[in-house]
Amino acid sequence: MSRRFFRALYVGRFQPFHLGHLEAVKYILNNAEEIIILVGSAQESHTLENPFTAGERVYMIRLALNEIGVNPSKYYIIPVIDVNVHSLWVSHVCSYTPKFDVVYSNEPLTRRLFIESGFRVESIPFFRREIYSATEIRRRILSDANWEELLPRSVAAYIREIGGIERLKDLAKTDKVIQ
Repeated sequence: MSRRFFRALYVGRFQPFHLGHLEAVKYILNNAEEIIILVGSAQESHTLENPFTAGERVYMIRLALNEIGVNPSKYYIIPVIDVNVHSLWVSHVCSYTPKFDVVYSNEPLTRRLFIESGFRVESIPFFRREIYSATEIRRRILSDANWEELLPRSVAAYIREIGGIERLKDLAKTDKVIQ
């Protein structure tokens, strides 16, 4: 099979990296020789929306890709902090990454910013989006529902190992007095 692109960029927060993300990576690698997985909002951690650190997210991605046998020479995992100025964001991303031929994203703002900067942007087919979402996984963790089925086994084990369940539950607590 000949590939259309040499190197593709895939942007996400990966809070946490789940089976939907893994399917996206497989899809992109069917269309590109290499993939740059950009871990966005790298400065964010220890919040309900962003409970994991950049380092933890990078490690989760590496575990998941190793679990399915992706050759490490086929991917880069690069954390990038936000600049909070949309007109500068694409050039900021480019300063952290090797050159790439195409951006894969379904997120509207990411798509728009790269399109306006002259990049080719492709969509990714959704894989069971109704359940494979980081929001759903965090919700399930907080409600003691089955969340592990939505993640690669190695990622679920790592979240347990680092105390991710306890972290998320602690972050959900409040010190406010309820009247």
